Amino acid sequence: MIVYTCHGAARGVTGSCHLIECGESRILVDCGLFQGGRDAADANAHDFAFDPRTIDAVLLTHAHLDHCGRLPKLVRDGFAGPILATAATRDLARIVLLDAASLQEEEAKRAREHGRPVVVVSDLDDAFHALEALDRRVVDYDVTVDVAPGIQATFLDAGHILGSASILLTLNDGVSQRRMVFSGDLGHHGSGVLRPPRPAPPADFVVMETTYGDRPHRSFDATREEFLSAVGQTLAGHGNVVIPTFALERAQEILYCLHQGIRQGAIPASVSVFLDSPMAISATAVFRRHPECFGDDFLEALRKDDPFGMPRLHYTRSVEESMAINAIEGGAIILAGSGMCTGGRVRHHLRHNLGRARSSVIFVGYAAEGTPAREIIDGRKVIRIGRQDISVRARIWTINGFSAHADAPELIQWLGDEPRQRVFLVHGEPDRGMAAIRDTLRTRGMAVVCPEFDVPCRLA
Repeated sequence: MIVYTCHGAARGVTGSCHLIECGESRILVDCGLFQGGRDAADANAHDFAFDPRTIDAVLLTHAHLDHCGRLPKLVRDGFAGPILATAATRDLARIVLLDAASLQEEEAKRAREHGRPVVVVSDLDDAFHALEALDRRVVDYDVTVDVAPGIQATFLDAGHILGSASILLTLNDGVSQRRMVFSGDLGHHGSGVLRPPRPAPPADFVVMETTYGDRPHRSFDATREEFLSAVGQTLAGHGNVVIPTFALERAQEILYCLHQGIRQGAIPASVSVFLDSPMAISATAVFRRHPECFGDDFLEALRKDDPFGMPRLHYTRSVEESMAINAIEGGAIILAGSGMCTGGRVRHHLRHNLGRARSSVIFVGYAAEGTPAREIIDGRKVIRIGRQDISVRARIWTINGFSAHADAPELIQWLGDEPRQRVFLVHGEPDRGMAAIRDTLRTRGMAVVCPEFDVPCRLA
């Protein structure tokens, strides 16, 4: 018997986790954190709906927290198998998981000091044990590997972040053989940093993300022009530019864009740029070690120049250096996490700049429902950051063409016209991206399923 169960991202864009049972074998594709609000924190701390001790292996599509963040809890709860990932994903996951565990320990300490309930999904010991499991099985793109009895996997470049993969499974329970492909998160064409996603191969079943399934992105050239214009206008008005930035991929892409803008004269070379994120700084170092993931344009730039370098680029690792940036009232570009403003250093930069009419906040990535980033984008006039209410007077820009996610046309293009028995739609908002892709595929005569959370679906 072959059974697929969606244990995360069935009705939302976080918490990716998929269980596949084939004969006596049981594997997971991803094991991610839920993000956005108190409900997400409770869901992360809750027991898994399956016994982690029975899982033979985990296949990791990429290193974003919503795909790997519960791996330490999985190990703590009894999982003892290998975690398969590409080399770049392993290197980035090391940074991400240790950073997340450190933040959780700090938050737990503050909660105890203030008498609040303590919720810790994973601590540093859990993270280190998960990384030991990650070190056991590094896989290359386009090489088929045995995962468990009756299960083989092939990792295909997904073009989303460094090392990201779609995963093709060949499942044989001794009676039937099926092919099943998981898109993971698919990349957006055009940035030039990474290679574009590999199209979905022939498969009986497809599990596909739908994050931006309801819209096309602007072209990357138009996006870059708008971004550089927003930065230039703000600097000309003597304001600061705050860019809530995801540490993996987005920070490096924005640095590359700023570098190009300075070389082209769109931004003054004298501007101070702060990469205020220890994780993004470490991730940038990982990028330099994995040229096998880069697109041709970026490889060419790498041979000629440092694509992440600028005359006055400052890497601020320490808290003291980060806090010192707040003394700058205008003329700085500040990249800081988190991208959805749920935590991290960007929150104190927002606290100092949201109320300044001459400053700008530029959102360059997805903002999930219930996050401060979405509240700001949706036009809230007062935002609560920590225990302080901040009036929003800064100019707010939303520039989605930088998205690391494929847009609607690219999702359809990735899926192609191959016949499929069923297409499962996940990782999208049910009344937006997921609904749009569902309707499009059904008009083409495809059998489309939006799986229910924790409800098994028999495939053979």
